[in-house]
Amino acid sequence: MRILVTGGSGFTGQRVLRQARDEGHEVVALVRSASAGRVAEGLGATPVAGDLDDPASLDVAFRVDADVLVNVASLGFGHAPAVVSAAEEAGIRRAVFVSTTAITTTLPASSKRVRLAAESAIRGSSLDWTIIRPTMIYGAAGDRNLARLIRLMRRTRVVVLPGGGHRLQQPVHVEDLAASILAAATTDAAIGQTYDVAGPDPMSLRDLVLEVGSALGIRPVLITVPLRPTIAALKVYERLAPRPRLKSEQLERLAEDKAFSIADARRDLGYAPRSFSSGIGAEVASL
Repeated sequence: MRILVTGGSGFTGQRVLRQARDEGHEVVALVRSASAGRVAEGLGATPVAGDLDDPASLDVAFRVDADVLVNVASLGFGHAPAVVSAAEEAGIRRAVFVSTTAITTTLPASSKRVRLAAESAIRGSSLDWTIIRPTMIYGAAGDRNLARLIRLMRRTRVVVLPGGGHRLQQPVHVEDLAASILAAATTDAAIGQTYDVAGPDPMSLRDLVLEVGSALGIRPVLITVPLRPTIAALKVYERLAPRPRLKSEQLERLAEDKAFSIADARRDLGYAPRSFSSGIGAEVASL
């Protein structure tokens, strides 16, 4: 199968390129820069120049005679209509789009409106579409989530838990996510479906931290702080810091459970995610 991938040089995209190559697919990766092209080539993909901010370039780049489009690039920047249009114009019927379970938040997140509009554009298209919604992604250096926690806990055993860390989390390993994306691209049952893709079982943030500590061989000291005052303080920090490393919305989401059923993905995609203890143990070892 000939697969066109957007976002192939990113954290998840690189795993999609590698797994697609290992499964024997011919892969073309949309790239915006020479460095991204080198990453794609190193993973066995053929780079094709294109920029999601330039719809005209997509119309040209998508003419690669692909059997399926796999859009790993974020849907949070308003590119979905241009991507859908380019795929339709190029005659690419089958398409898999990676969204996020964050779209279900009750918070007035600015990106939620954009992502909902993106999913609406996808569903209203003429494509044979599938939408994959992953939870928090982890699994290797650069995951922007648990790698930070691992680095912190290697420096100190003290971990602050706003609100006590009792709300549920269900992280997905990046390799399991990549496998689900490719399974969707090759499974007719996935056409017209939206799948939540997460780890096998939800756990509290507190238990997650303890599991990371176990992988590191330490027993962390957990300190509970009130959530609302912490959020208020973080909002002040956001206003003062030119490039804040943490945003108040991230803490606000700690007041929500992030647990999802993966039954549909198991049934249609053969999805079988690894346990969190196995995944985080491997990440700790790799770092």
